[in-house]
Amino acid sequence: MTANTEAQQDDDYSHLSPRLAVGDDEPDRNLALELVRVTEAAAIAGGAWVGKGDKNGADGAAVDAMRSLLDTVNLNGVVVIGEGEKDEAPMLFNGEHVGNGTGPEADVAVDPIDGTRLTALGYDNALAVLAVAERGSMFDPSAVFYMDKLVTGPEAADMVDLRLPVKQNLHLIAKATGKSVDQLNVCVLDRPRHSKLVEEIRSAGARTRFIMDGDVAGGIAAARPGTGVDVLMGTGGTPEGIVTACAIRAVGGVIQGRLAPKDDEEKQRALDAGHDVDEVLTTNDLVKSDNCYFAATGITDGDLLRGVRYEGDRVTTQSIVMRARSGTVRIVQAEHRRRKWESYTK
Repeated sequence: MTANTEAQQDDDYSHLSPRLAVGDDEPDRNLALELVRVTEAAAIAGGAWVGKGDKNGADGAAVDAMRSLLDTVNLNGVVVIGEGEKDEAPMLFNGEHVGNGTGPEADVAVDPIDGTRLTALGYDNALAVLAVAERGSMFDPSAVFYMDKLVTGPEAADMVDLRLPVKQNLHLIAKATGKSVDQLNVCVLDRPRHSKLVEEIRSAGARTRFIMDGDVAGGIAAARPGTGVDVLMGTGGTPEGIVTACAIRAVGGVIQGRLAPKDDEEKQRALDAGHDVDEVLTTNDLVKSDNCYFAATGITDGDLLRGVRYEGDRVTTQSIVMRARSGTVRIVQAEHRRRKWESYTK
């Protein structure tokens, strides 16, 4: 079903924490690829809706497929970042137990389609996303939906600071990467709230690369070589920031975030939850454990992955799967027989 075409380093799973193991002594060597099977299912189901203008239809199909495959994974997971609260989402809601219940205890973050509007309109960078970490290690994003973010790769990870002016951070990234500032590409969500940020980026001499939605793909692209993206800046979803942090733990680089309450009521909820809205949260704050996994499959083409291709009964997918503890990153190319896949997921 799948073929591994890239590995940054060999897999030594012997030191995997028992909390993410099948038993007391036996690590789950297959968990990473099991998670890829889940994102592949969501991408194939959601991808059938690309360009059809129905984001709810696409999301519903992807949710159904992801939930179906999650039930087969040896995992005792609780959804901490999901489709919404129980009274709003019938499946993959926050607090729902997922997996077959026989495996390791874990926090689970799901986004069957990161970029439902991108999918509906046929735009780039839509992904099916899943992240898993030790139980209790993911930051609780429930109090504040948005956060200010800065994501960049390993070269500049120890130099940037979200509290610094945009121009200064860009000069630090340029110095660390050996580029001139005018060679830097800055990924920014295309939102009116970012008009001042865009002015600062351009006045510093750097270039903007706008994305409509899907800043998980944008954030990971900023930390990965060869994507043409050097840094992600701006305000986006807090849940997406936590999912991105799981990937950053594997690929290196840094994500920094600061909660951005939209009004006084949300700010008070954050304070009541014990959050400091002025604190800059780092990768390790967003995901405390290095024992975590990230998987994503492309739905539409993008900076990170190629989208799903349908050719008669043959479906091809491209996925990325990461394990933070070993620093292993795999690009997985897969071919699927559509009729067999559909009957398997039912």
